[in-house]
Amino acid sequence: MAKQLTATVRFHVKGGQATAAPPVGTSLGKYGLNLGQFVQQFNERTKENLGLRVPVVVKVYNDRSFELEAKTPHSADLLMKAAGIVKGSGNVPHTKVGKVTQSQLEDLAKLKWKDLNARDMEMGKKILAGTARSMGIDIVD
Repeated sequence: MAKQLTATVRFHVKGGQATAAPPVGTSLGKYGLNLGQFVQQFNERTKENLGLRVPVVVKVYNDRSFELEAKTPHSADLLMKAAGIVKGSGNVPHTKVGKVTQSQLEDLAKLKWKDLNARDMEMGKKILAGTARSMGIDIVD
């Protein structure tokens, strides 16, 4: 008998720091998956993104097996890391909290390319620049 897809579950976990506690346990526990196996696979795949929020898509099958797809970290987290800040501005038009360069934006666009909805790299940079501006981060040359 072929495997049948039971559910597709989406959630966010900090890279390399997953545990069987929420959100992993509450999202996957009801499907009877081996949470220890999931945590081990996820932490192994995302150890280079330690501490950054990583979106996860888990396809759960009827035989309690799963496929794990870890996407690239959130743009906001990558921008905060590049700007060297802890959080965005609470008053965006008046308070700027950091700066990123055009070359940093290009590097981030290359990193996020497979998850961006953009035609080319220039559009990807514009998407990330918009996210940066909405967080109170200036774009400098």
